[in-house]
Amino acid sequence: MPEADALPRQTRLRQWAARHHGLDPAEVDLRLAAGDASFRRYYRLTLPDGTTRMLMDAPPDREDSAPFVSIDRRWAEAGLPVPALHGLDLEAGFLELDDLGDTPLQMRLGAADDPDTLAWYERALALLDALQTRAAPQGLPAYDAERLGRELDLFPDWCLQRWLDLPPPPGWASLREALIAAALAQPVVTVHRDFDAMNLMVVDERLFLIDFQDAVAGPLSYDLISLLHGRYCRFAPAQRAAWVEAFRARAVADGRLDASVAPESFRRDVAAMAAQRSLKVLGIFCRLTLRDRREGYLARLPLFLTHLEDALAELGGHAAFRDWLADRFRPALGAKLAEAGIAREDTP
Repeated sequence: MPEADALPRQTRLRQWAARHHGLDPAEVDLRLAAGDASFRRYYRLTLPDGTTRMLMDAPPDREDSAPFVSIDRRWAEAGLPVPALHGLDLEAGFLELDDLGDTPLQMRLGAADDPDTLAWYERALALLDALQTRAAPQGLPAYDAERLGRELDLFPDWCLQRWLDLPPPPGWASLREALIAAALAQPVVTVHRDFDAMNLMVVDERLFLIDFQDAVAGPLSYDLISLLHGRYCRFAPAQRAAWVEAFRARAVADGRLDASVAPESFRRDVAAMAAQRSLKVLGIFCRLTLRDRREGYLARLPLFLTHLEDALAELGGHAAFRDWLADRFRPALGAKLAEAGIAREDTP
């Protein structure tokens, strides 16, 4: 949200909070807490008795908060850890939620092989199991071929054409088709769609879900790879493989996955999903930079390129595309970052 637009909305938000709590607007203690990659902003409200709440400002002409409200209520009824909703005005784009503090999971992470990091990821995987087994996907938008294709097209449209000025690579059409088919072949579950450490809040050593307004009904492995191929850690192949197999075994045991799906087949499905998301993220980060004028995203591209290479190595095939990544894309990316004076956030 442009700064010129933020102040008037903050004033309106202050007035709304004052009416909601029977306060004089001048008495409302409201402080900016965070923004995100969308047009939403979050403010911490401190009430006279010391209670704090989080106020979401989501301009209705830019953000539709109705899905967030609906999902929050449904997931709370399912016993999932989500912030309680204390007030809302969808027409204005204002919501009042539990204050979950200032500790997203990434702040508790160390190196990828640190025992504490591994333990937190085990907790996150347990939460993912709970999400998929308690929250029914019915009523959520379908993560269908059209949506998957639009996401994949962000890579050639924004990363290649608009940022690097490169044509689509050899083998792109066949890779795109194969990744969509692999995703659609998986069992359909509730998908958070950004199940990463930044969207898991630590409250009294317990993880809470946030930023779930884009949830869809989609592939079983999508949130798994969002976590294991995320922004903050690159895990050793053996560790990823162990987590993937343990996830498969639990999914078979509780009925999310048919027992006939062999470990090798499931690993390929996971690798294909990881490749799809990595390509999508490479495109989104360029779009956030070029269209939305957001800073800091280009520095993260090398990590997601590495995630993409890891996924394609596990998937196998697509030799022409993999050669292009190594011989053309990686050098072009490095040169463009150096030209822009952007410090790379390489693999941890």
